Amino acid sequence: MFVKRAFLLLIITLPLFAGVKHLTLNHAINILKKDNLELKVARFNEQMKAYEAKAAKGHNYGKLDVTLMGMRSNDAGNVFGFKLQSREANFGDFGAQEFFENFNAGRDPFTPPPSRLNYPKARNHFQTKFSYMLPLYTGGKLTEYGHITNSLYHMSKFDTKKLLNEKIFQTKKAFYDISLVEHYITNLSKIIRNIGKLESIVRNMQKEGYAKNIDLLEVQARKAEAQSMYNQAKLNKDLAYQFLSFLLNTEVSSIKRMNDTAPMPRVTKNSLESNNIDIQKALLGLQITKMAVNVEKANFLPTVGAFAEYSSADNVLWNEFLDKDAYTVGVQVKWNLFNGGIDAANLEKAKVHYLMVNDQVELAKKGIALKAKKLKTEILSANADIQSYKKQLRFAKKVYENYRARYKEGMVSISDVLIKQSKELEVLLKSLTAKNTRNTKIFELEALINKQKSASVYNVEKIVKPTETNSTITKGEKI
Repeated sequence: MFVKRAFLLLIITLPLFAGVKHLTLNHAINILKKDNLELKVARFNEQMKAYEAKAAKGHNYGKLDVTLMGMRSNDAGNVFGFKLQSREANFGDFGAQEFFENFNAGRDPFTPPPSRLNYPKARNHFQTKFSYMLPLYTGGKLTEYGHITNSLYHMSKFDTKKLLNEKIFQTKKAFYDISLVEHYITNLSKIIRNIGKLESIVRNMQKEGYAKNIDLLEVQARKAEAQSMYNQAKLNKDLAYQFLSFLLNTEVSSIKRMNDTAPMPRVTKNSLESNNIDIQKALLGLQITKMAVNVEKANFLPTVGAFAEYSSADNVLWNEFLDKDAYTVGVQVKWNLFNGGIDAANLEKAKVHYLMVNDQVELAKKGIALKAKKLKTEILSANADIQSYKKQLRFAKKVYENYRARYKEGMVSISDVLIKQSKELEVLLKSLTAKNTRNTKIFELEALINKQKSASVYNVEKIVKPTETNSTITKGEKI
């Protein structure tokens, strides 16, 4: 009975540990966008920047506070102030009664201090106050701060998009690496089978006295070497699957095999300038520095603010609230006329920073274009190498087969046969390396032109005028 229960429990839990099978690249990218942990962290950062932008915008609407105070004091100034705020002060508080008592009694009414005013009884005081302060004019400083924080939010979206491109690059590379290593394993299996056939030939020839034991040992050593390469390739494939599972935050058991070589993307200077994330970030950074100049200019302008207060006070909480209420309204204008030239220096510094970032934008455009040209050149070079290795591999296979046949006839030694077989392995490895290099450069180029462009990415052109980009790139011009 226990065995049946354990078996049933194992069957139930098996799906929990089973990985995704026959995963396609498009499906993997969709999983990546949704489940990758680094992307989730980046999106949290986006949300925080969005709330910072919202908080900056809130400063335009002023600030409303409510204050509730409860006090008790026998300090003469406090008690008299409490009575005034409660609208309960009378002439007796000023010593009028004591004045007339001394006057009627024939005593000096002016010299004795009024004890009721100087030594009052302790009094409770409760005040409820509503205060509202509103900035009417800040020289544009609040508006620019709002624009800056909003731009920083969109900058964080660029950062997330760049991270997504990096993860898509890694996912594509993992898919093609797995496909390449599977192709390599298939070819290694054929080579191992061919070495096995050669081993059988040597054994038969040894029985007939035409081969020595050293020939058999040499073939077996080569077979062990090829088997070691086969096992290493399988371990590399398992490692690639583990990395892919880490990227997707999902266990992957198998993928749909890709072609050996990724397709070449079309790249133009216009597509680079329009889509490259580093250039878009640089353009947005240029706009932020321009906003910073406007912030410094605002220091030369006055600031105007309004305030209003409404309150009510009494010695009993909320007693006769409307009968004892009061209000205060006002406007304040503040204008700094001189601060030792600090504002002027900060303004000039902001202008220089803007000019520096403007040159950095142009440098970014030229640098990205140069990098794209370099990648394209390396891809074309790898294409030529791959074509060459294909021909060399076909030739090496034919030569090996020819030498194996000649060995059976006693025309060449087993060492000669194995040397030709080694050449086949060498060319196979070089072909695999060239294909891997080519695919890596392809994916780098795709990331460079932001091939996975999303509509959610902030469009810098909305705030950058064409005349401000200083672009000299012709639309559609190829690199």
